[in-house]
Amino acid sequence: MQPQPAPQPAEGEPVKHHVHHSYMWLESIRTLVVVALAVLVTNFSTIVGVIADGGLDGLPTGLALALVAGGSLLAILVVVGIVVAMRVVSYKHLYFIVGPEEFTLCSGVFSKKRVHVPYQRVQSIDQRATLLQRIFGVCTVLIDTAGGASNKAVTVPYVTKQQAEWLRAELYNRKNHLAAVAAGAVGSAAAGAAVGSGAVSATAAPATASPAVSPAPGIAAGAAAPGAPAPVGQPAFGNVLDIGSQAWDEVGGLFAGADVDTGRVTYEYGLTNKELFLTGLSGSTSAGLILLGLIVGLLQLVGNAFELFGDAANSVVASAVSYATSQAMGAVVGLVVVPFIVVLLVLWLLSALGTCVSYGGFKARRRDNRIEVEYGLLKHSFQGLAVDRVQSVSINQTFIRRLLGYCEISLGKIDAAEGESANNNQNANELLNKGLVVHPFVKVSRVPEILAGLIPEFADLPQDSIPVAKVALRRALIRRGIVQGGGFWCAVAAAALAAVTAAVGAAIESGALYLESDDLFLLSMGSVAAMGLFALAAILFVIDIIGAVLWARESSFAFNRRFMQVSNGGLSRTTISFPRQKIQFGCARSNPLQRRAGTRTLLATTAAGQGGTTTTLVDVPAEDAAAWLDWLKPGGNQACGS
Repeated sequence: MQPQPAPQPAEGEPVKHHVHHSYMWLESIRTLVVVALAVLVTNFSTIVGVIADGGLDGLPTGLALALVAGGSLLAILVVVGIVVAMRVVSYKHLYFIVGPEEFTLCSGVFSKKRVHVPYQRVQSIDQRATLLQRIFGVCTVLIDTAGGASNKAVTVPYVTKQQAEWLRAELYNRKNHLAAVAAGAVGSAAAGAAVGSGAVSATAAPATASPAVSPAPGIAAGAAAPGAPAPVGQPAFGNVLDIGSQAWDEVGGLFAGADVDTGRVTYEYGLTNKELFLTGLSGSTSAGLILLGLIVGLLQLVGNAFELFGDAANSVVASAVSYATSQAMGAVVGLVVVPFIVVLLVLWLLSALGTCVSYGGFKARRRDNRIEVEYGLLKHSFQGLAVDRVQSVSINQTFIRRLLGYCEISLGKIDAAEGESANNNQNANELLNKGLVVHPFVKVSRVPEILAGLIPEFADLPQDSIPVAKVALRRALIRRGIVQGGGFWCAVAAAALAAVTAAVGAAIESGALYLESDDLFLLSMGSVAAMGLFALAAILFVIDIIGAVLWARESSFAFNRRFMQVSNGGLSRTTISFPRQKIQFGCARSNPLQRRAGTRTLLATTAAGQGGTTTTLVDVPAEDAAAWLDWLKPGGNQACGS
């Protein structure tokens, strides 16, 4: 279905599809608002001066204000007129062609630009729409061509919703058709060669046959039967904000056009009210609030300790420290800490509300051979990813998610930088770093069902994991508790500060040094800071030790004929699974201490992200690392592992 009737070209000439005419005036409206605000801010002081002085250069107030307003209006009209003229001219030269083998985007007035995208290179097709674009029913389409770290997404701006849906379906259909033709040609050639050599095996199984989905280690296996159709998930309208999303879909927008059939949906789900609420509350502001509460508790603890210390001591320094502490603590808590907590709570609630709105209307679905995710109640984002372009499946659990028994599911994909004219729509989950988030906050027990319905191609994940070496616990305690330990280095800083304050205090007691009252206050605050750092160091050190123990107990890797899986545990946990054919580079390296302990570090690089993503696991037994390398190399032991 073609969204807009295109003029019939001459025989042999391709059809040129122009973007929607809102490209000219809708962008000009935004320019008008920006320029008007800039002129208002620039002339604000002049207007105030005219009113206060009763005129300007001998002119009466009314005439002076009229001149200022007229000049401002003239400047706005000139700038907007130039922008409109440029947009009108560039509109005539902005069009795309859907050819037999490639998609072509033409743009530019003085500097002509033609971008050719072979259909086989299409990685994903995304749509983004600002609030103003949603009102008028237009959006921006971004075509990712999987060109590596320097790849720029091909941007088709200001197309109607109908035209975008048609374009997305057309590109995927043409890609699938060319892939089927190529596979058929290769299959015919292979079959002919096999028949000629008599090498056809009666027991050969089709490549698509696979058993039930096996989730990450520690997650129960799903109940999907091999080859069974994907079950239909929960209704797409799972929370209160989906009502607003449904209204948006029904209205569509001023120029949206009719809906386009883009394929059969076999699995779909949304977010429940509980999941949406937990997603909103799981932002980074929560961690800041918890940390602030710990700091306030430490300050109160230090204040009480100094009161006891001041009563028991007779020295001048101790008394000064106790007095200054009691006065400072009251001032800090009353004037700084309490208002700051209130402000942080308000910001946290606003951030949670914004996150919920940004996830309003969240839907994830399996449509034919691609995965689609859309979300955003005001600003809308749609991402479509071909299944064969999925690089990995990641199960992520932050500390809070682990406590609640939830996780985040994301798919690794090759990311492209946005084109210069792309509309940025950075919502709560910034997918350039996370990949394609197919569920932001879901019960761990539901992961097998979601994976079985959304991406059954990732079946037959390895079951038996290989843990890190026993010596890894000792090495993790040293690495995480001392070398990389925040608590240890915080204690070092506290000890240094305490030594300096003690030395100054001893000098005061001996009479070698005399300080004014202000200097004594600073000295007392240094002692307060040292004790606070010691308390904070103790908490961080315990956290580091617990994280090291959990990492050594839960970290593992596994591999079988088709997949590799790596789990890194700790207070947070991440399990990444990826097909062997997606591994672009892999190695096992070691330092002198690892060689002495008989361990290695595994590194497996896929094309996910911008420039690739390397998954690392430290302190794997040397013999297991050697077996993995044998499995990894071309022609290696593909049957090893379980």
